[in-house]
Amino acid sequence: MKDNFSAQAKTYATYRPNYSQEFIDYIASFVKNKTAALDVATGNGQVAAKLAKHFDTVYATDISQKQLDNAIPAGNIIYKVERAEATSFDDKMFDLITVAQAIHWFDFDAFYKEVYRILKPDGLFVVTGYGLFSTNPESDRLIHHLHENILGDYWDPERRFVDENYQTIPFPFEEIETKQFSETFTWSFEHLLGYIESWSAVQHYIRKNGTHPVDLIRDELKESWEKNDGRATFPLLLRIGKISEFRL
Repeated sequence: MKDNFSAQAKTYATYRPNYSQEFIDYIASFVKNKTAALDVATGNGQVAAKLAKHFDTVYATDISQKQLDNAIPAGNIIYKVERAEATSFDDKMFDLITVAQAIHWFDFDAFYKEVYRILKPDGLFVVTGYGLFSTNPESDRLIHHLHENILGDYWDPERRFVDENYQTIPFPFEEIETKQFSETFTWSFEHLLGYIESWSAVQHYIRKNGTHPVDLIRDELKESWEKNDGRATFPLLLRIGKISEFRL
């Protein structure tokens, strides 16, 4: 698993979109028993904190201590620095395992072997995340230009799985049909910039060139953003599966 986010852990915690409680409640509604959940690559713990309303104990892991230093505290959440592909947990320990906006960085084969080891036979595995947001047409044009053209060569190859809405990742589970969700936020221009700053490709660009890629569109983007309503709508990605008998 790559660690692309330790350097901007505080930015990530401040500016990344949150998942609504309604969305996490929907995921939890599929789980029969709610003794223990695991949120892998938890980042700042935003999913773990909402799962904590449903489960007796939530474990939340990340390879970045800096990310966990910014995590949301709760009495029934246990944060641990661990790799997704090799955990210290007991066999068949979890009723639910979630991965939010991170599975594309994993070694799929090693991770899924671990999921099959630590997930209970009647437990569920959930992959979620969000795609590129949409907003007003003028800002959309500029943001797509930044995303596709300016940053095109700076995205890690694994990022294509997000662009493909997680439909092309390996998914060795019996899949459960789900509803479609989106989340809409109203952001200031400063918040928009903070979110873009958290993109891994932006950090790669800055390290290579010593300049900020947003500077190439900043003035035009600011004008378009501030004369519109500041709304950003993210399509949510969601796949839910249970252990397949064919894999046991």
